[in-house]
Amino acid sequence: MNMNFQNLRKSVELFGAICGGLLITLPAIPQAIAQQSVAQQSTPKINPCPRIFYEEPHNSRVVVPQGCPANALTQRLAAQGLLPASANPSQEQTTLGVGGEAPQGTQPSTSSQPGVSPATAAPGEQTLTPGSPNTSIIQPPLPSEQQAPSATIALANGRVNIRLVNETATNVTYQVIGDTAPRSLPGKSDVTLQSLSAPVTVTFQREDGGQLTVTPQSSSESGSLEVRFDEATDVAQGKSAMRIEQNGLVFLN
Repeated sequence: MNMNFQNLRKSVELFGAICGGLLITLPAIPQAIAQQSVAQQSTPKINPCPRIFYEEPHNSRVVVPQGCPANALTQRLAAQGLLPASANPSQEQTTLGVGGEAPQGTQPSTSSQPGVSPATAAPGEQTLTPGSPNTSIIQPPLPSEQQAPSATIALANGRVNIRLVNETATNVTYQVIGDTAPRSLPGKSDVTLQSLSAPVTVTFQREDGGQLTVTPQSSSESGSLEVRFDEATDVAQGKSAMRIEQNGLVFLN
């Protein structure tokens, strides 16, 4: 009888210990789940199309990455045939929107983007409808169909070295589209861009907002082009982009 009572007592103590452990553990489970949920929500997505691309001065100086809604400079260069045609923004980019987040209290909308003007199609261009099943691409007229070339060079295996010479007293911002980020070339200095694959587009602009005259000149060395920047006294003389085609023709705009 005494033995049975001791066994029963041990069983009751063991059961009490198990129940006590469960009571201690259960409150911690919802807290751990809540902390994990908060950690996941606090991790922001990297926006491929930041709002700064659509604010001045970047709106008129920097070409947006491929797939982002076009800003003022990108629209102007594409309409002039100085940029390769770019596809519609991806669904993820459209959801994030310009700036990376949808407005608070509203659902993301693909009908418009802050700071972006809708592009208008010129004659001969094909317009595209965002979100349509058959995504088409705007095809602007080729530069060769619009103007005479400013220079001609002999490419070396489809590649070209470009020496930029800044004759002005102010910095010039330049960018090789699809190759480099915007860079600054100080006044009275030069830089050589090596082994660029044609076709290639280079944009440039004075940082003080003035106009540039651009003089491209082919070199005696095959595959080399020298481009000189100088101050323009007439707004009509100002240039901001150069396109080198696969056949070596050089166009300015």
